[in-house]
Amino acid sequence: MPVPVSQAWTVATYVLKQKLAGRQRYPLVLMLEPLFRCNLACAGCGKIQYPAHILKDHLTPEECFRAAEECGAPTVAIPGGEPLLHPQMPEIVAGLVARRKYVYMCTNALLLKEKLDQFTPSKYLSFSVHMDGQREHHDFAVCREGGYDIALEAICLAVARGFRVTTNTTLFAGAEARGVRAFFDDMMDVGVEGMMLSPGYAYDKAPDQNSFLGRESTRQLFRTILSNRNPKWRFNMSPLFLEFLMGRLQFECKPWGMPTYNLFGWQKPCYLLQDGYADTFEELMAATEWRRYGHASGNPKCANCMVHSGFEASSVDATFDSLRGFWDTVKATFRSTYRDEDAQRALDAAPPADGKLVQIQSTGQREEEVNV
Repeated sequence: MPVPVSQAWTVATYVLKQKLAGRQRYPLVLMLEPLFRCNLACAGCGKIQYPAHILKDHLTPEECFRAAEECGAPTVAIPGGEPLLHPQMPEIVAGLVARRKYVYMCTNALLLKEKLDQFTPSKYLSFSVHMDGQREHHDFAVCREGGYDIALEAICLAVARGFRVTTNTTLFAGAEARGVRAFFDDMMDVGVEGMMLSPGYAYDKAPDQNSFLGRESTRQLFRTILSNRNPKWRFNMSPLFLEFLMGRLQFECKPWGMPTYNLFGWQKPCYLLQDGYADTFEELMAATEWRRYGHASGNPKCANCMVHSGFEASSVDATFDSLRGFWDTVKATFRSTYRDEDAQRALDAAPPADGKLVQIQSTGQREEEVNV
């Protein structure tokens, strides 16, 4: 199992309590963004395109703890920006762990090796390292030569010291299926606990707007990648979400499942869209016009989105919504090979990798603005 039994049990009992209480909307994962600044300027990222005075700011530990308690979700993901640039990140993580929150600290791992001694291994803490494929693919995606080797060294060191380590991979147009599958093999070989996977989302502020996948191309790509799997692959996410990416299941987005708190407050409606902010979590849930979002709403901003922050909550909700959903999850967990001759033919016919996951366009972000 790619997560500890205790974590799976905590999440399952939490969701069941929400169901028994009759709650239609409930948070599953808090997306806690304590800062926006980063030491990379990836072409597909829309999170660092803020003025310098905002990039220099960050949430205090007390603000982070208050958000976690107000939200109540059992899991806290800490994206950014780059969390390891926050001067009090060890204190934030320790405080969340003390509150028995399962913490996934998302990092590009460029600073992880030098910062690792500031953290303590725990079943409640995972380093979620952003890895966009094999060496050349990753380095092109993050606009940083040598980034893959630095991150890989940090992953190996963290695993050797007893930390939970997962990877987080975002795929864009031009991703090469054979290379992605080989990357999965590589990550299993170095001992990561599990892998997260998602198609990219077309951030309005992302400097490269030409490399995002549409819904049909997403399904074709993920069907080719995820069919005929190596049995040793472990994914740190709902198996029903992976089936959704492959086009085997249909879900509607549940943006309330992974609410975001950052410097501006509670972000409406989700981690990916910015349609205003709420002062409290209660206001976010009550005042957001949820019907305006998701593929079925007709909102053009949601037309091509199939990202984990919207749809993994849908898949988890489906697991506990009915006996059929639960049985589908059991089958997807233990019968995960997905033999598919058409997908295998597409894989065999695919051209060899050209080393470029995305067409890189530099953001021009000055180093002195982000490394402060």
